Amino acid sequence: MDIQILYYGIAVLLVLVGLAGTVLPAIPGLPLMFVGMLLGAWAGGFTKIGVITLTVLGLLTLLALALDFWVTALGAKRVGAGKQAIIGASVGTFVGLFFGVWGLFLGPFAGAAIGELQHQRHLGQAAKVGFGTWVGLLFGVVLKLALACTMLGIFVLAWFL
Repeated sequence: MDIQILYYGIAVLLVLVGLAGTVLPAIPGLPLMFVGMLLGAWAGGFTKIGVITLTVLGLLTLLALALDFWVTALGAKRVGAGKQAIIGASVGTFVGLFFGVWGLFLGPFAGAAIGELQHQRHLGQAAKVGFGTWVGLLFGVVLKLALACTMLGIFVLAWFL
């Protein structure tokens, strides 16, 4: 088997896992996609994907990382979430992974609400914080998906043009 085919296979696998990681919070989606695209470019000797394309893809990856943190923090901050709520949302997201789609949907909300309850012990505020944090996470996922599709489109266009 040609080693180049193996590299391309690993690159495609990284991109696919990275694409899934834009929705699954425990997987660093866009960085994995970028590494996969970089490996694909390297496997092809950088003949189809050059420095300019890789630079654009790298900048989009950095933008996605910054937006992910910013949007989640903004959603939590707008509703007055404390540190415990944000930590709770992260823990809830991770635990939610083990409960399928409903876990991914409810985990961040429940974690943020529980964290806020530990901090303030006020149910109304905890529910508000849970919802605000969840909206921030959801908006972050939508932005990451958009950036992931943009990166994939740029890579494919550069590859075939």
